[in-house]
Amino acid sequence: MTTDSSIPGPDEERVGAGTPEAGTSATDPAPGFTRASAAWVATGVALLLLILLIVFVLQNSTKVAVQFLSLDGTIPLGMALLIAAVGGGVMVGIAGVARVTQLRRIARRTRRSPARP
Repeated sequence: MTTDSSIPGPDEERVGAGTPEAGTSATDPAPGFTRASAAWVATGVALLLLILLIVFVLQNSTKVAVQFLSLDGTIPLGMALLIAAVGGGVMVGIAGVARVTQLRRIARRTRRSPARP
């Protein structure tokens, strides 16, 4: 026995083919991608990542010895890894800003210099 997916089952709503649902017209465009929707999605993802980060720090609370230059002490493992990750992110950000600044200077020089035949 075969089933045809184009025929609605007993639990599916039967809507006339090609007719708009109640409250919409055939010419209304579907809501598209907007900056506001992107902001909401980004906020949700950021909150989820923060929750996961909190769980990570809480589960890795074992104290570890840390030495940096002439400083030494103990700190929870999760916090030490978090500090290291933030430090790495800052270093990447500094390198990115330096590269963007370099490219902007090159572009500015190229625009200001007279065109050579």
